[in-house]
Amino acid sequence: MNNAPIGVFDSGMGGLSVWREIRKRLPHESLIYFGDGLHCPYGEKPAAEVVGYIDEAIRTLIAHDCKLIVLACNTATMTAVKYLRATYPLPFVGMEPAVKPAAATTETETIGVLATRASLGSDWFGELSGRYAAGVRVVTAVGEGFVEAVEADEEHTPATRRLVERAVAPLLAAGADRIVLGCTHYPFLADVIEEVIANPSVQLIDPAPAIARRVEWLLSQDGRLAEPTHVPELLFLSAAGAEYAEKLRRRATAL
Repeated sequence: MNNAPIGVFDSGMGGLSVWREIRKRLPHESLIYFGDGLHCPYGEKPAAEVVGYIDEAIRTLIAHDCKLIVLACNTATMTAVKYLRATYPLPFVGMEPAVKPAAATTETETIGVLATRASLGSDWFGELSGRYAAGVRVVTAVGEGFVEAVEADEEHTPATRRLVERAVAPLLAAGADRIVLGCTHYPFLADVIEEVIANPSVQLIDPAPAIARRVEWLLSQDGRLAEPTHVPELLFLSAAGAEYAEKLRRRATAL
């Protein structure tokens, strides 16, 4: 048993969608959430710049004795997970768009993926699609403005709904019956996306529950789950300072 905390990192508050699932599945685990906030969003920034931001945050989490770190950010996973695994001697769990379950369950043979421009344009996404979606049509759309809307707590404004309509329309027009949420900010828009879809046969797929299961499996394999009697501590950190960290805490408390 090991009562050291699990670290969860994201460019901002989107990774709280993953934090929420880990908290549900492993309620006795202490969690330290680091939401950059200062440099968010990452999707349009150069990879080398993003790796620097991530590395600084990861060193902070390691200084807090985290036993495992979740990169609750698709862009961070794409740009930095190989470097982090080669540099630091602890497990890292990364994100990837849930193309595999979408391709396995589609009835129209067409799946949609909503993600950042950086993720969709990466070799990593191309390899993922080729590996898991052979024979299935994959249509993609950038969630323009989605991250900014979530960061500003503006998920339910008319302007955000228009952004969602613009992004989702080509996926529906192509006949996608599974839509993958390929950025951890996007689940905070799930109810708006579902309203726009207005079709129960079209399912949204969020990879966060699978990430929580992966964390549990890794810790159980190493005998490093927290004791059942452990009283967890929940800490929120940010490169943007105490005000943003408090914003993260309030949002997490409301989940």
